[in-house]
Amino acid sequence: MKNNTFKIPVTILLSAIACFAIGIYGALPWWSFVVTNFIIALAIPQKPLVSFLTGALGVGAIWAGLATGIDMANNHLLSSKVAQILPLNGSYVLLIVITALIGFLLGGMASLTAAYLRKA
Repeated sequence: MKNNTFKIPVTILLSAIACFAIGIYGALPWWSFVVTNFIIALAIPQKPLVSFLTGALGVGAIWAGLATGIDMANNHLLSSKVAQILPLNGSYVLLIVITALIGFLLGGMASLTAAYLRKA
């Protein structure tokens, strides 16, 4: 797999699918997707920046999509209340953005760690 144009979408898709599958399987802790991202980044060698972005986009996209879907299913009731508790002025959209950003950073850092470990 020398062609990066093939590796990038495959890595993003694998990262998103693994994150979703880990989330469905309820016996594992919520952070288990970090381990799967780490393994994916070890298995598919990429430059550190590309590895960070592919892992981050996979997890960030799935977290944003799931948070939006869950939020829309209950007409923004729970997220609005949580956003009022947090200093977000009741903005459920900002809560979803922060959720996606946390997933983005966690997925990216796991992949980046594996990329640097692979280089060493």
